[in-house]
Amino acid sequence: MVKIDQERCKGCGLCIRACPHKLLSFSQNVNKQGYHFAVCSYQERCVSCALCAEVCPDVCIEVYK
Repeated sequence: MVKIDQERCKGCGLCIRACPHKLLSFSQNVNKQGYHFAVCSYQERCVSCALCAEVCPDVCIEVYK
């Protein structure tokens, strides 16, 4: 399970590029800062590799098994 703090996400896209299964994408909505934040569209397909969390410069992603 991937949990993304939407208000801290600045939409850099590093997590989207890092996901080996291409489960992350940009939201159509924006946060309070005006950024399109990352979302995990297919939680059930996540293998909890945590590559997304490792590359996040804002430390706004947590991964749970």
